Amino acid sequence: MDKVRERFFYLRMKSLGYEAAVIQEELEVSEAKFKEIEAEYSQEVATTKLKIAETKGIGSKFMELTSSLYGYVSDQMKGVPRPLFAKSLDGEVIKLPNPQNIRPTNNDFRAILEGRRSVRDYSSASLSKDELSYLLWLTQGVKEVKELQVGSISLRTVPSAGATHPLETYLLINRVEGVEPGLYFYNAKKHDLVLVNSDADIIDKIWLACNRQDMIKDGAVSFIWSAVHYRTSWRYSERSWRYLHLDAGHAGQNLYLAAESIGCGVCAIGSFVDEFINEYVGLDGKNEFVIYVAALGKKADEK
Repeated sequence: MDKVRERFFYLRMKSLGYEAAVIQEELEVSEAKFKEIEAEYSQEVATTKLKIAETKGIGSKFMELTSSLYGYVSDQMKGVPRPLFAKSLDGEVIKLPNPQNIRPTNNDFRAILEGRRSVRDYSSASLSKDELSYLLWLTQGVKEVKELQVGSISLRTVPSAGATHPLETYLLINRVEGVEPGLYFYNAKKHDLVLVNSDADIIDKIWLACNRQDMIKDGAVSFIWSAVHYRTSWRYSERSWRYLHLDAGHAGQNLYLAAESIGCGVCAIGSFVDEFINEYVGLDGKNEFVIYVAALGKKADEK
């Protein structure tokens, strides 16, 4: 078990009152190693217990304190330059075909909406690069970049509060023709992929981070959306925390509908361990963090 999971499970189980023997069994370590773990994290247990107590009522408190009733001064109001509208990563680049190349098999908008549902069982078929390009374009594609006095903004195929577009897209690829399995970053500015992690265990790690939900392994690809919070808080201050989740919902629905139009199924995933998935994707969990996940694959034959 790696350190991030070791720390998480020890602190969670210890603070919730599990017996030492139960925690040791979960961690799968020797008695000597368990004593080392207890010593390492002993100071954090009390803090974790306090945080558990603080969670009671946090939802209603969040809604209250992000109300527009309370005044705020954002960095935009202070004249701070707008942050970059998208990020870039260095690495091996995979070119994507023009998303206009693919013609959806279903163009009936009403039928797409009414046929949309969460799909957890997929066939073993691979996606084509054309199909992946189409799905990425319709969930985060950059249609236009506008230069404003305060900085550049992007207009995309998905809505975002104030055109701030805080989302970035990572892909856990299992089966895409011409693309090796691994974790990739979608460079929305150039509409291409950048290899992030090709380690053999990355699929298992993301599967574990998503609480062992088998769609992660069974699907052709999983979309992992992260949020770069400052892009939105620059304009909306604390109210921005609401907008991040709204923006993630917009992207998720676009993926559902785009997938339905080409015979694919999607299952959105909100149940994941933040500490694990941020670590495995390579994010700091504060300035940028995973906000939403969705598994996708070709639909299995109906029985």
